[in-house]
Amino acid sequence: MAILAEDLVTMSETASARISRHAGILSGQLRSLATTLFPPSASKSLRSFTSGEVARIAGVSDGYLRQLSLDGLGPTPATGIAGRRSYTLGQIHELRGYLATARPREAMEFLPRRRPGDKLQIITVANFKGGSAKTTTALYLSQYLALAGFRVLAIDLDPQASLSAMFGYQPEFDIGANETLYGAIRYDEHRRPMREVVRPTYFDGIGLVPGNLELMEFEHTTPRAMVERRERGHDLFFRRVASAIDQVADDYDVVVIDCPPQLGYLTMGALNAATAMLVTIHPQMVDVASMSQFLLMTSDLMSVIEEAGGRLDHDFIRYVITRHDPNDVPEAQIVALLRTLFRSDVLQATVWKSTAIANAGLTKQSLYELERGAVGRGAYDRALESVDAVNAEIAQLLKKVWGR
Repeated sequence: MAILAEDLVTMSETASARISRHAGILSGQLRSLATTLFPPSASKSLRSFTSGEVARIAGVSDGYLRQLSLDGLGPTPATGIAGRRSYTLGQIHELRGYLATARPREAMEFLPRRRPGDKLQIITVANFKGGSAKTTTALYLSQYLALAGFRVLAIDLDPQASLSAMFGYQPEFDIGANETLYGAIRYDEHRRPMREVVRPTYFDGIGLVPGNLELMEFEHTTPRAMVERRERGHDLFFRRVASAIDQVADDYDVVVIDCPPQLGYLTMGALNAATAMLVTIHPQMVDVASMSQFLLMTSDLMSVIEEAGGRLDHDFIRYVITRHDPNDVPEAQIVALLRTLFRSDVLQATVWKSTAIANAGLTKQSLYELERGAVGRGAYDRALESVDAVNAEIAQLLKKVWGR
């Protein structure tokens, strides 16, 4: 049998060289795909929202919005075919500000931002089992809260940087050296202010600290710093994430952290910084068994942090059931088991398994970004209803912490 020249090259390659070559091929293809999906600058932008969507998001009637427009009050929407009105997300935020002023008794609902005395809420989304929808949960929560009027900072602590990719940043091309959270928590003279690593996003109301493989450096340099005893007080490794977030705390109401899929120094830093924790669960027995190990290891890590002087005063810990098929009997039994074991610590709403969510993800988008008819209206509505219900529960927990 004839051997092709490319086969000879492959046979002579080392494993590392072959993997490196494959990585380069895939990265180039992904960049080409991004350029195709988001021309001409390969950057994402957010669609406008119909007046009906805006009415639902802001909690008013479509007729009320129409009257505001006729009276020249609030933001001026764009008018399309048949007089259909649409608003940008920036205009939705402007509308919230107007409504909070015009209807002061409902100001907290229209503009639910932190008030003086309300502490910054830092939510970690964690699990080390693949397929638990950890990144998807962080993405949808961040976008839901931004739509609801909160100022959100999303932090990608996962070296795989899936959350960054969903926000339109391809890690190996768009994120350079010292441009991740590592730049703000490193141990040497190249450490940067946190504000310098926060990037704007196309989703008005969300800032992003992106991730890439550079984050792994913190796992490598921390043991060396501990041996050399260069850390003191707030410079202790598990306090560095919190210290970095403190630098920009006044700019945000909520921080959402997508944790790495392993329990290392970065995760310990995120747990110490957090005021709340979400654990994602896919209701399959193998995933529940894995979660048992995750909880045991997390408990051990928390003990280490507390023994070293850290404080883990989480306002709430909740389990989020994801990719749930409500018609699947074994899954229903597992969900019932989890509710029996953890009671109110399991969110009442679940995120349904949906082709709409999966199809949106293929183009690095969420349901909030897609037009309603892009993935089938029925599937879109059902999926969005389940996602909204989960995120609404979390938003209510935040408001409860703030005494509302």
